[in-house]
Amino acid sequence: MQGDVVGTETRHGRRGFGVFVTEEATFDPDEMLGLYASVGWEGYTADVDKLCRGLRNSHLVITARDGSGTLLGLARTVSDDEHICYVQDVVVNPAHHRQGVGRALVEHLMRRYSHCRFFLLSTDHESSPEGERNHAFYRSLGFLSYEEKQMAGFGLPRNRPDLRDMTS
Repeated sequence: MQGDVVGTETRHGRRGFGVFVTEEATFDPDEMLGLYASVGWEGYTADVDKLCRGLRNSHLVITARDGSGTLLGLARTVSDDEHICYVQDVVVNPAHHRQGVGRALVEHLMRRYSHCRFFLLSTDHESSPEGERNHAFYRSLGFLSYEEKQMAGFGLPRNRPDLRDMTS
C-alpha cells in the first residue's frame, strides 16, 4: 500500500467485500487528484499541491483501500483531540458507493474521537443533487442536524478576499 501506515489498520467487510481502513500521512498527488476528481470536487482539484498540503495539515487522514491497495475513499479531520472533532472530508469514489466504504470510514472516526464532546461535519443541503442521499447516510449513522441538536452553524462565504498578506 502507498503511504506510511500510522497506528493500526482496521478491516471491514460487507458482502464479501474487504475494506482496509488505515491512517496515512503521505499522499500521492495523482491518487488524491483521481479520488477528488471522481466526485467532482473542483475546489480541491484545481490545485493538487494545495490539496496535498491540506491533507498533510489535517489532524488525521484515514483511507479505505481494497486488498490490492486501490484507494476507494478517504476521510480527514480537523481536531484539538480533546473537545472537538470536525470531519472535513468524506470522499468515496462513486464506483464504490453503497459498498460500506463511507460507513467504514465514518465509523472509524466515530470510535477514534468518541471522547470529544463535539463531533461535527457539514454536507450539502438536502435540496441539492447529493444532499438527500448524504443526509440519509449520515442519519443512518446516528447524526442529527444542528437544529435537532439545538445548535446553529455559521460560515463565511466561500469566495472572499485572502487577507493574509494585508498589512495593518
